Amino acid sequence: MNSKRVRPSRESATVTLLGTGDAFSSGGRSFSGYLIDLAGTRILMEAGPDILGSLKRNSIDPATIDSILISHLHGDHFGGIPFLMLEYMWESPLDHPLTIAGPRNLEERCWRLLATMYPHFEVERVRAKLRFVVVEPQRTSRVGAAKIRAIRSPHTRPDISLSLKIELGGKSIVFSGDTGWNDKLPPFAAGANLFLCECTYYESKHLVFHMNYPELAANRDLFKVDRMVLTHVGREVLNHKRDVRIEMGADGMQIRI
Repeated sequence: MNSKRVRPSRESATVTLLGTGDAFSSGGRSFSGYLIDLAGTRILMEAGPDILGSLKRNSIDPATIDSILISHLHGDHFGGIPFLMLEYMWESPLDHPLTIAGPRNLEERCWRLLATMYPHFEVERVRAKLRFVVVEPQRTSRVGAAKIRAIRSPHTRPDISLSLKIELGGKSIVFSGDTGWNDKLPPFAAGANLFLCECTYYESKHLVFHMNYPELAANRDLFKVDRMVLTHVGREVLNHKRDVRIEMGADGMQIRI
């Protein structure tokens, strides 16, 4: 166990983009993951399958995370949680409770995935430290010190996908999650200090379950936010990188808010 764990200071207000790729790791980008250091609290938003490696490549101790926030139940967004559980069982035992929040069925899927991958592990080594919270659309949830608001995104059915707003320390961060165009998203994001918006496609405009760049560019002025950064970037967008006029995130990028 690391006896000198470095936690974020209360003055810290940083978002580290750990993974900005789509489900195909286009361009060699890591799967979804964002570390929010805000008001002395450390929130991991999304946990793709390679999240543990992404954390360690960025010299972030997994045991300093206070909560994990998941937008929806696709593997490239929550498939790394079993590896975090493994880390907490053997390498970095938690010295505090860890909240894992997301849409309904998240808890059952996480334990089922862990049991499939490592069927004989004694999950009681970590279960007592974990607290699962269901985040519902159109409701406000408390996850640790943060206030979490959510709307449903048009991405999965019957499972629920969420767009998320994190409010903490007088700051707000909005994450589109995976989503097709949603008229509710601009008012939901309004006033955010940072808006992380998925942009998977460029030419495939007929796909309604993901955002495409031409659509976003045409509607950019609807988003009244301090800073908008594209993420969950797909192959088509990377192929048209010179044509993209909205700021694009990259793995390892740090954003001060």
